[in-house]
Amino acid sequence: MAVGCRKSLLYCFIMVVVLTGKGKGQLVQNFYASTCPMAEALIKQAVTTKFSQTFTTIPATLRLFFHDCFVEGCDASIMIASPNGDAEKDAQDNLSLAGDGFDTIIKAKQAVESVCPGVVSCADVLTIATRDVVSLAGGPLYDVELGRRDGLISQASRVAGNLPEPFFNLDQLNSMFARHNLTEIDMIALSGAHTLGFSHCNRFANRLYSFSSAAAVDPSLDPTYAQELMDACPRNVDLSIAVNMDPETPTTFDNVYYRNLLAGKGLFTSDQVLFTDSSSQPTVNDFANNPQDFNSAFITAMRKLGQTVLKIPPLRYN
Repeated sequence: MAVGCRKSLLYCFIMVVVLTGKGKGQLVQNFYASTCPMAEALIKQAVTTKFSQTFTTIPATLRLFFHDCFVEGCDASIMIASPNGDAEKDAQDNLSLAGDGFDTIIKAKQAVESVCPGVVSCADVLTIATRDVVSLAGGPLYDVELGRRDGLISQASRVAGNLPEPFFNLDQLNSMFARHNLTEIDMIALSGAHTLGFSHCNRFANRLYSFSSAAAVDPSLDPTYAQELMDACPRNVDLSIAVNMDPETPTTFDNVYYRNLLAGKGLFTSDQVLFTDSSSQPTVNDFANNPQDFNSAFITAMRKLGQTVLKIPPLRYN
């Protein structure tokens, strides 16, 4: 095996595909129609079973997909585990990824391998599973293009600077998303995934305590919401404590995230800035008032993000 794989164990059976050149693989719907026609059904069944055991399956899998795509492209390199603790998953920004996300992909891949061994890439399993968890949470069901090749490079050092941070302003968000051919509207739509899941207190505590010389609490926060956050996250709180990112409908994929922004209830600076910045505010208003506009934009953005593959030259073997 090469670089990431030679020294590593694999969380899911990552397939080795030998290529020449740097080009993207051809991504198409129904890619496995002839080679593994049951693939999507098998993955959906595995994801649904995992979801019946714990709701965390949904936000954990969705976040896993984002963290994978934003570093090396959507190549499942996030699934590689290194005995030296220096794979992507071991980077500081990935330590909070919930184990249920990894477990979901492992079980979905095992289900496919039992029927079509060595056919479906782990990267495609992650893409399909992510689509399915969005639907299970009440979000839109959409088609995905498949045919990704699994990555073989997974290094913790390559993660820093490649994931959005909770303190980002609009320019920083737009710049990072633009690297993946995503527009401001795409970025705002993908931020709507924060309607699901939770965050640890240290990711937003800077908005509650000693915010600036003029104000202890970020003035863009609704005062009642700020107090609720302080009650849940007192100073020097146990880092294992977490709160829902959407305080209103945390287990449903919907547009309430954007309504929260209108009400000053965005958990992160990078959430609330979408409403406070005049450039992005009209889109937030639209998504808050028109759920179909949000769903449509989210589908478009997810499919575009899913096209982020093979950003680095593939490795060759002798």
